[in-house]
Formats: sequence, structure tokens, C-alpha cells
Amino acid sequence: MDRDGVATSIVSTSEPSVWFGDAAAARRLARECNEYGARLMADHPGRFGMFATLPLPDVDGALREIEYAFDTLKADGACFMSSYQGKYLGDPAFTPVMNELNRRRAVVYTHPFRAECCVNLLPGGRALGITLTTETTLTIASVLFSGTAARFPDIRFIWSHGGGTMPYITGRFGVTANAKTPELPNGVLFEIQKMYYDTAQAANPYTLPTLTTLVPMSHILFGTDYPFARAETVAKGLAEFAFRPADLRAIERDNALGLFPRLRQPAG
Repeated sequence: MDRDGVATSIVSTSEPSVWFGDAAAARRLARECNEYGARLMADHPGRFGMFATLPLPDVDGALREIEYAFDTLKADGACFMSSYQGKYLGDPAFTPVMNELNRRRAVVYTHPFRAECCVNLLPGGRALGITLTTETTLTIASVLFSGTAARFPDIRFIWSHGGGTMPYITGRFGVTANAKTPELPNGVLFEIQKMYYDTAQAANPYTLPTLTTLVPMSHILFGTDYPFARAETVAKGLAEFAFRPADLRAIERDNALGLFPRLRQPAG
């Protein structure tokens, strides 16, 4: 962080997260991850925040961990994988979790999970990045078209990797027609533009034009995909896109402070 000029990081669990078929083990591992994150926050005041790891698909375990992580550990939000055992986030199985996070007006970050169907589509692992970004797209679609986004409007969703491939296939999401339906009473574009998107793997001159056309500047957040990429690399990609200084500051700092006001401190 010091090397790359990062003042504060919000830590989260990447895939495969903590569930490997044993609910009790997943609960223990989620607790261990969250207590470690809380120690980082305590040992380095102002330098860290935490998205709580949840032991899904164990819904009861997830509800208990939300209570502990938010009320005792003071987590800044929760972390989902894009799917669990083939169920994407709009699946009715997860409704109790969404209801509780909505009640808390929670920030919810999602990292893609490599689905079992698509682990080795190409030799040498060359499909992995494609699979992961597509997983993000699928779970966004699940949240939208199941009505989850509209039913739980106080959840602040953050999608990694610039929203996967969603910004580039908006025609498949019905954005052009933007019809209002029972699941999307305000239309799909309204819900897409309410959500937040990070810049991990998206800070390049080919991805940013579409992302910034679709998404309000206030809903783009600096993300790195560390340790798979460096913050310095993301910052360089953003700087070379020739954002206005105010927009660049918003992406690198101010937008996040709007979601996490406890981290407000004088700019370094």
C-alpha cells in the first residue's frame, strides 16, 4: 500500500471463499477471516476496512455471521461470491440474507466464482478471466431479473471488474427498450446505474469508455484485484485515460468515502 500510494484498503475474500461442502467448517473459516480483518483495522487505524466473509450457501450461518461481523467487529460491508453451488445471487434461497442486508442498508461487494461447469474450457487456463467476468455478468442479471435489486433497494451493490461483461452487452439486458416490468418497476437502466463498479482489470483504454458511458462517475470505485494486480498499475491506467482531475479524485477516493464515511480523514 505504501509502495503504490494507497491510503486505505477495504479487504475481502476472493474465490473460492470458505465453503467446501462442510457448513460447520465454513462458519469457522468465515469467522477466522473476519476476526483477522478486524485485527487489521484495530492494529492500523484508518488504513483498513473489511467486507465480511459469509459462509454461504449456509443461510443460517450467513445470518449469524452478518450479526457478529456488523455489530461486534464493525465490518464496513459484506462480501459475496457470484454464485454458490450453481445458485446466483438473485436465487430465492438467498432472500433471508438479502432481507437482512437491506435492513442494515449494507454495502455488498461481489467477487466472481469460477463455476464448476466452466473451469477448464480452454487449455492452459486461458478461459479463466473470461469465465470470471462472465460470472459477474450472470449474477448481475440474476439480481436484476429476479427482482432482488428492486425488492431490496437499500443494499449498495459493488460489482468487481467493471461489472464483468454487462456494460458491453446492455442490449441483452434490455437497456435500449428499458421496459418497466413487475421485477423492474423503474426499468433496468435505473437499477444498473444505482449500483457501483470497481476498476479492477478495467482500467484500460478499451474498457473505460463503455463503463464511463453507462455508469455515473460517482459510482465507479478504485479496485485493484490485489495480489493479482497492483494498485500502481490501476492508477496508471486511470491517469492515462485523461479523466478530469475532479473525476479522477472521485474514483480514487471521494466515491468510496461516500460509502464508508467512517474513513474520512485529511487527504494525504
